[in-house]
Amino acid sequence: MNDRGRKWKRFKAAAAVLGVVLLAGAAGVTVHLYRQRKAQEAEIAARQHSLEEPEQFLAENVIEYGGKKYRRNSYVKAILCIGVDRSGLGEKTTTGFGGQSDGLFLLAQDTARNTVKILMIPRDTMTRITLTDLSGNVLGKDVQHLTLAYAYGDGRELSCEYTVEAVSELLGGLTIDHYMAVDTDSISVLNDGVGGVTVTIEEPGLATRDPELKLGETVTLKGKQAETFVRYRDIHQDNTALFRMDRHQQYMEGFFAALKTKAAEDDSILIRLLDSIQDHMVTDMQKDQYLKAALDVLNTQQLGSGDFYTLPGSGVTTARYDEFYVDQEAMIPVILDLFYREIE
Repeated sequence: MNDRGRKWKRFKAAAAVLGVVLLAGAAGVTVHLYRQRKAQEAEIAARQHSLEEPEQFLAENVIEYGGKKYRRNSYVKAILCIGVDRSGLGEKTTTGFGGQSDGLFLLAQDTARNTVKILMIPRDTMTRITLTDLSGNVLGKDVQHLTLAYAYGDGRELSCEYTVEAVSELLGGLTIDHYMAVDTDSISVLNDGVGGVTVTIEEPGLATRDPELKLGETVTLKGKQAETFVRYRDIHQDNTALFRMDRHQQYMEGFFAALKTKAAEDDSILIRLLDSIQDHMVTDMQKDQYLKAALDVLNTQQLGSGDFYTLPGSGVTTARYDEFYVDQEAMIPVILDLFYREIE
């Protein structure tokens, strides 16, 4: 056999060995992933035996509380608004790549009185959420940060459904009628659509992101400044996501004040604003439904501190994460006030 033939024979032998190694490696990875998934399933199943399911007392038709009886007010719709911490919601994603819910607001839309009240829910709330593997197969439920419920879905409808399910269970089985999720790009679009939002800077750290956002200054936010104001938090400080909610409230009050001013001059502003974020949102509502909700917000005399509620509870700092635990007893009257009516 000549040298060329011997070289070709050695090459084929080496290629065969390499192929076997690659196949063995792939098989090893497959086995590892399979074992990892089974271990995850076993771990979750073991925890679920000791994990108490929250009492779903609000799933009943008639609620008895404090010696009185209540029934769900059919005129008040519960709409979960989700602010997702990523740009672009147009395409579905795999588990873990669809973003998290950075802001959670439950709207109580009174369709009879044409008013809206807003319940702010901390993103670090610890509650049961649906867990899946990387292929999207449901593994079970476990107590995790509420913000992660969105991440276990597809970055669109399924993520919203997992979040709605988690919030409903957290709130004692309260039926949530609709959802709307928006991405980070929508913030500046809406902000500039009303001509900017005027706020007062009450935290020194914002200036590290934008030198114009100095402590004590009153600023009309433009463009990306709005996203900075709404989303900034100092991750080196404890419970900053919780304290950031004061900023969320200030921004929403300022936004709706600016919107009312614009609407007095231009009665088509609301439709144009909603059309401008069509590519930045996911919702299970028809256009006429979310337009009606927006009109009810606009018709609220003056969206102020009396229209905002915060889910009662306490923040805890662990070695790794901030956590928020809801005060279930204090939560009940808040939910009854927002979504129920007293009956005889």
